Amino acid sequence: MRWAAGLAVMMGLLLSATPPRAQTLTFGNNATVTSIDPHFYTATPIIEVTREIFDGLTGMRADGSIGPALAESWEPVAPDIWEFRLRPGVTFQDGTPFTADDVAFTIERVPNVPNSPGSLVIFTASIARVEVVSPLVVRLHTRGPDPLVPANLAWVGMLSRRIHEGATTTGFNEGRLAIGTGPYRLVSFTPGERVELARNETYWGPPPHWARAVNRTIRNAAARSAALLSGDVDVINGVPTADLARLRADPRITVEETVGLRIVYLHLDSLRERTPFATGPGGEALASNPLRDLRVRRALSLAIDRGALAERVMEGSAMPSAQVVRDGLSGFVPGLVPAHDPAASRRLLAEAGFPGGFRLTLHGPNDRYPNDARVLQAIGQMWQRVGVQTVVDAQPWTTYSARQGRQEFTASLMGGTAVTSEASYPLRSILNLRDAARANRRYDNPAFEAVLDEAGRTPDPAAREPLLRRAVRMAMEDVAIAPLYIQKATFAARRGLAFAPRVDEMLSISAVRPAP
Repeated sequence: MRWAAGLAVMMGLLLSATPPRAQTLTFGNNATVTSIDPHFYTATPIIEVTREIFDGLTGMRADGSIGPALAESWEPVAPDIWEFRLRPGVTFQDGTPFTADDVAFTIERVPNVPNSPGSLVIFTASIARVEVVSPLVVRLHTRGPDPLVPANLAWVGMLSRRIHEGATTTGFNEGRLAIGTGPYRLVSFTPGERVELARNETYWGPPPHWARAVNRTIRNAAARSAALLSGDVDVINGVPTADLARLRADPRITVEETVGLRIVYLHLDSLRERTPFATGPGGEALASNPLRDLRVRRALSLAIDRGALAERVMEGSAMPSAQVVRDGLSGFVPGLVPAHDPAASRRLLAEAGFPGGFRLTLHGPNDRYPNDARVLQAIGQMWQRVGVQTVVDAQPWTTYSARQGRQEFTASLMGGTAVTSEASYPLRSILNLRDAARANRRYDNPAFEAVLDEAGRTPDPAAREPLLRRAVRMAMEDVAIAPLYIQKATFAARRGLAFAPRVDEMLSISAVRPAP
């Protein structure tokens, strides 16, 4: 691309044309980076790259805890006001100072990014206005108490009013506006294929070890492992479960793993009167959408053997789950465990008027989550056993995600992440409760939303916890979604590299160092 070549020439002042291999880290990524605009989409691969270029006020550590970033400290100064004190001396990569006015500009921009398939407004929606107290002090006035403001702002890359006023996503993707305060600066971006970064020599924090970093999209799982073993890349994510034993045994490779925050689940269309991919057992049109009936949704959920998915299909790289967060996170409901009962599933189908079952198409990606196509096939077989004639349609993520975003499917496989290390975020994002107009919501239960909203207004963690648990239980008992399992975040790297596996499944290139 012409702009990428031009930007690469400019970067020649900072980098040699062919930097030594030892100064370049190459990451084989299982996901596709589709934009460099830090506010365009909540998708993991975009945030994974843009957080190297654009810092947040706060930052999420590898274990999911929140620490300082562009803000040195913060505190609630009133029930509905958070005060953040900014780090002095920080500049954007072109030398522009970072100030409190840039915080105000950033929060103004987030809800106004055109054509966003997944807006970051979920992280800023509670902020009613921004008060600039001084160049290094900003107060965020919220719509009632919001204890998650510091955690939410770890996901919002800060921009400059001077640089980014009127900025478009195209401008970021072309590189002209990809100017942040982060440890790396953009060299070039080939959408869906490759991102090249160079060390920001004026970075306010500890400088990253690597002068240059490359993020390569390698969707095929076997190809990622092969690239690591051949030395074409230094580290990979989404390690294929079939290769784990071999990689662990290879003295040239280290494997790092932690239980993550991502829930893989099924979305079941329970809102529309008619749904496109459900018919009668003979293929005849149905008078109404069968998934609107709670008994049918429960039947589909009970037919799934989550233990088998986690242990056999995922080969131990997942934990079966019946809720949106794992044990140890706020909102986890003790005793809410996965149930597998095919007999009860058949009985519920008969009670709902489908003694002979019905036909259903199950859609999902075939290159986004580890073993996603195999998981789809396994679920299809489990549904077949209770009388639901299932066709599995697995598609490339680029095609599938666009169609899923338009809610074209009846039953579909997706993943959601508890990025704030508690239950309210996945509930709101997965069910699309951020859509105030309700036009694109995936679940409609005012009683549930009232409890969730009350939890969001409750700053005391001890008082908030039972509300979150109640909201989780309500949504799960109503089968708002059908949770399947919590993924483990697994990385493999050439021996000699040191980094902590992150619960958000992202690789922090700037945190990778040579092993001591």
